[in-house]
Amino acid sequence: MNTYPPLLDHLVLATPDLAATVADFARRTGVTPAPGGAHVGLGTRNHLVSLGGSGYLEIIGPDPEQSAPARPRPFGVDGLTAPHIVTWAIRPPDLDAAVRAARARGHDPGPARPMSRRRADGTLLRWRLTEGTHPSGLVPFLIDWGSSAHPTDSGLPVTPLLSLAASAPEPEEIRPLLSALGTELPLTAGPVRLSCTVDSPRGPVTLG
Repeated sequence: MNTYPPLLDHLVLATPDLAATVADFARRTGVTPAPGGAHVGLGTRNHLVSLGGSGYLEIIGPDPEQSAPARPRPFGVDGLTAPHIVTWAIRPPDLDAAVRAARARGHDPGPARPMSRRRADGTLLRWRLTEGTHPSGLVPFLIDWGSSAHPTDSGLPVTPLLSLAASAPEPEEIRPLLSALGTELPLTAGPVRLSCTVDSPRGPVTLG
């Protein structure tokens, strides 16, 4: 049975070597993530796999076909030495209303900015996402796909999400921020960590 936090859109697995991480995921699960597309100007590219339902896993790393961007690549990709689930995204019914509500509850998700990328089949995807980040990565950013197709609409390969786990040195500092966004995580005390377990033809596989 799929286990989703409320409003989950996707998990972000960032890596310093996209091709190697995609190959490792395929080896461990028996499922090959589908090419997503390039984030032009940001120096990154992604591959995707559905988590069942409307959630998905984004594997993102440097795009060897782009020159180095003028600013650091997103999700701390430039500083990674190994693949790591760095954060996650939620998709509220109304992004702007969710931002206002979160601010009223004491958490500012940051401004929303437009982004886009072109799928391998040529379809242009457009979305908005909030730019505010929490250093732990445990507090999600918000995303709104508007009238654009959602990545899971393209028939992605599937590895159903079995569980999501997270830890933080002070969980009680994180929980109010999650609540302000209308979502939650199964948090325990420990080092900062976000991990998930997916089902696959080769059995459960944990990623973190």
